[in-house]
Amino acid sequence: MGEAGRNNKTAEAALDKDWGVVRGFLLDHPDRIRGDGELLADLNLRLRTENIVDFGPAALSRLSRAKSEEETARIELEQTARSNFHAQAQCHAAVIDILEARNHADLARRLDEIAQLRFGLVTGAIAIEGPGSTPAGWRPLDTGMSDVLLGEGRLARMGQTPYAETLFWQQAEAVRSVAMIRIALINPERLGILAFGASDPNAFTPDMGVELIAFIARVVERTAERWPVV
Repeated sequence: MGEAGRNNKTAEAALDKDWGVVRGFLLDHPDRIRGDGELLADLNLRLRTENIVDFGPAALSRLSRAKSEEETARIELEQTARSNFHAQAQCHAAVIDILEARNHADLARRLDEIAQLRFGLVTGAIAIEGPGSTPAGWRPLDTGMSDVLLGEGRLARMGQTPYAETLFWQQAEAVRSVAMIRIALINPERLGILAFGASDPNAFTPDMGVELIAFIARVVERTAERWPVV
C-alpha cells in the first residue's frame, strides 16, 4: 500500500471516530438540534411536531410524485373511457347507415364510407366465397379462402396480412393493418369476410378485442340477407 492509501485509511478512521463522538452527543442532547432552526434548514429538516423531526422536502417530494402518478393514471383512464364511448357511438351510427342500404352494392359502398368517415380508416370491404355469383361491390374469394385469411376455425384476426390486395384491391397499398371477421350468409349459405384496413400499422393488433367489429358483422349479415345472392 502506498503513502496515499495509508493516508486515506487514517483519515477514514479519524472521521469514523469523530462521527461516533458527534452521534453520541446528539443522542445525549436531542434538544440542541431541535432548537437550532438554522441547522435544521441547512439539513433540509423541519419539526413536524414538538418532538419529531420530519424530512419535509423529501416527504413533500414523495407526495408530489405520488400525486403526479395518480393524476397521470386518472387522465389515462379518462382518455380510454372517452375513446371507448366515441367508438361505441360511431359504431351505433354505423349500424343505422348499414340498415338503410338498398342493395348489395349500396351496402358495400356504405361500409367503405363508414370505415373512412366514422372510423378514420383507409377502407372497408365485404368478401364472399364461391361458387356462385359475387354481389356488385363485394370481393370474390375462392372456396376455403376465409380459413386461409383468418386461420382455420377462427372467428377473427387483427393485425397484418399478406392478403390485403385480395380484400381491398386498389386501396391495398395504403393498408398497413387489418381487422377481419368471418361472416355467413344464409340465403343461400355462403361464407365470407368483413374487413377494415388502416394506414397505421398499430391501428389493429392481435391483442385487441373484436366486440365492436363482430357487432357490425352481424348487422351486415342480417342486412345482406334481404337480397338473395343468385
